[in-house]
Amino acid sequence: MAQPHRPRSGRPTADSPSRNHADGQSHGPSGQRTPAKPTERSPDRPEGDRIAKLLARAGIASRREIERLIEEGRISQDGKVIETPATFLTSLKGITVDGNPVGKVEAARLFLFNKPTGLLTAERDNAGRPTIYAALANALPKDAPRLMPIGRLDMNTEGLLLLTNDGELKRAMELPSSGIPRTYRARAFGDISQAQLEELIHGITIDGMHYGRIDANLERRTGRNQWIEMVIKEGKNREVRIVLEHLGLEVSRLMRTTYGPFELGNLARGTAAEIPQSQVEKFRKDLLREIRK
Repeated sequence: MAQPHRPRSGRPTADSPSRNHADGQSHGPSGQRTPAKPTERSPDRPEGDRIAKLLARAGIASRREIERLIEEGRISQDGKVIETPATFLTSLKGITVDGNPVGKVEAARLFLFNKPTGLLTAERDNAGRPTIYAALANALPKDAPRLMPIGRLDMNTEGLLLLTNDGELKRAMELPSSGIPRTYRARAFGDISQAQLEELIHGITIDGMHYGRIDANLERRTGRNQWIEMVIKEGKNREVRIVLEHLGLEVSRLMRTTYGPFELGNLARGTAAEIPQSQVEKFRKDLLREIRK
């Protein structure tokens, strides 16, 4: 199990949630916290929650995957096939997936994984390429539940990948509207100045796709090779590579070092570590409260 790491520049580790991104409350001009407004249920809305939300919370699969399972007729209630995702339930009693009863909802768990290059962030690959799950089989503890990746790292990107058994937490952390920052470090070849990188603070549009604010910093340079740190909040597909290549750079190595308040730290490549349960519950509660405002 990795030991807590003291990050540079005062960044929080997995054992130290960020006050800016994990307290889940807005702040007034005086710096005082203002309580979140309570969520009111529409009188026309059925009791309970959509089945996809409950099954995702139970760690069965993501909401999108559950909707696909429903379309395939693989989810039933008391022996009757559920035909629509617009099914509201107050509990998962009597629900089966592929004939297997769904157990009670487990507490949310969250793991850090230092993903090596050469692995797909997928459960399986039709072409037979290696996936993260082959590595996770040896990296996770024996009592680990079924885990889903939060976001993705492409095959040639390494570093911090978060995994959870909680589909609702997964979705909340992936939403662009959540504004959760992700930090990447890129080794790139070519010519670039700090002034050029600072222009990214205004966002950039490439081939019709707009990328929002990017905080970029030229860390160090050796000849025409440099390390660049970039903080993004949207996490669009291959965003960091696309932006740097647009600026005329050739990316030779790319790693993610933080995702929200969680940091890779000194976690060894190919290994995993669990974030303390108390921290996960607080982070989850605050995040969900924030996005429901």
